[in-house]
Amino acid sequence: MPLSNRRRHGWTGRRRRGRLASRLCEAMTMPSDTLPPPSPPAEILAGLRAMGLLPPGVAVQGEPLTGGVSSDIWRVTLPGRGEVCVKRALPKLKVAADWRAPVSRNLYEARWMRRAAAAAPGAVPALLGQDEATGALAMEWLPPAKNALWKSRLRDGHADPGFAAEVARRLARIHAATAADPTVAAEFPTDAIFHAIRLEPYLLAAARAHPDRAAALEALVATTAGTKRALVHGDVSPKNILDGPGGPVFLDAECAWWGDPAFDLAFCLNHLLLKCLWTPAVRAGFLACFDALASTYLAGVDWEPAAAIEARTAHLLPGLFLARVDGKSPVEYLTAERDKDRVRRVARALLAAPVERLGAVRAAWGEELER
Repeated sequence: MPLSNRRRHGWTGRRRRGRLASRLCEAMTMPSDTLPPPSPPAEILAGLRAMGLLPPGVAVQGEPLTGGVSSDIWRVTLPGRGEVCVKRALPKLKVAADWRAPVSRNLYEARWMRRAAAAAPGAVPALLGQDEATGALAMEWLPPAKNALWKSRLRDGHADPGFAAEVARRLARIHAATAADPTVAAEFPTDAIFHAIRLEPYLLAAARAHPDRAAALEALVATTAGTKRALVHGDVSPKNILDGPGGPVFLDAECAWWGDPAFDLAFCLNHLLLKCLWTPAVRAGFLACFDALASTYLAGVDWEPAAAIEARTAHLLPGLFLARVDGKSPVEYLTAERDKDRVRRVARALLAAPVERLGAVRAAWGEELER
C-alpha cells in the first residue's frame, strides 16, 4: 500500500528512524508511473550530439528497449523532432558465451540502410545519423502498435506465405541492385566483422561441438567467405523484420558484408524450419512460408544462375540449423533435449550427404516432424 494510503487509514508504523528513513520509504512506495523516465547513457547522448540531433546542454529522456544481444537500444524523445530509435554497438554481446565484435559495425549498418533504401524504398527505417566515435546510430521510431515483429506474429500462429514472399521479394531486390553495382564492395571491408559475428560463432562453434562434422562445416565457412556476389544483411531473422503498414521492414544490419547472398536466404529459411518446434500447431503454415520465401527469392535472382545460389543455400542451411542449438547463439525457445536432438539428427545427416535443392532440405525436416 502506498504511504499516502497508509496515512489516510491512520497507519503510522511502529518504527520511525527519522526523516531520512521516512523519505526513503516514500520514494520506494511511490507508484512507478510518477517516476521520471531514465536518461540514456552518456555514450548515446554524445552520439546524438555528434550527429547534430541533440543541442549541447539539452537534457532528454528515453526508454531502454529489449530484444537484442549486440547493442544498447533506446527510444529517445528529442526536442523538436519527437521520438527516435538510437542504438549503440556493444563490444561484448549479451550471451552466455564469450562473443566479441568490433563496435565499428554500426558504420556499416548505416551504409547498408542507405543502399537498401535506394534498392527497395520502404524496406528499412529512415536513417537519421550515425556517429563512428561512439558507435551510435539513430533512425526513425516505428511504433510497435503499427509495426509488429514478424517473430511475434509467428509465435502467435500467424503464418502468412504472402508476407514471407514479400520478405523474399524485397531481399532479392536489394541483392540484385547491389550485385549490379560492384563498386558497393569498397564500402564494406567487413570480412573480419562478418567472421567474428557470423561464421565463427555459428558454423565454427558448431564444428567444435561436432568434431565428426567439422570438415563439412569448415568447408561451408570457406565457401561462404570466398563467395563475393552482393551486399548481405547478415541477420535476416524474424526478430529483425517488422510487419509494417507498407510491408516488411528490415532492421539490425550490423553484420552487413559484401559477400554471398545465399547466407541471407539460408539464415531466414532456417528460422522458419525451427519455428515448427516452437508452435507445432502451425507447422504446415511455417513450411508454406518456407516454400513461398524460397520460390519468390529464387525467381528474383538475376545476378547468377538461380540453381547455383539455391545449391549454396541448401548446403549452408543444415550448418545454420545445427548452429542454432550447438553454436554460441542458440535459439531461446528450444529448451527440450528431444527437440534439440531432432535438429541435430536432420542437420548432421544433411551435412554428411549434402543436397542441391531447398525442397530436399524441407522434405528431410518434414519427415523428422512426422516421426
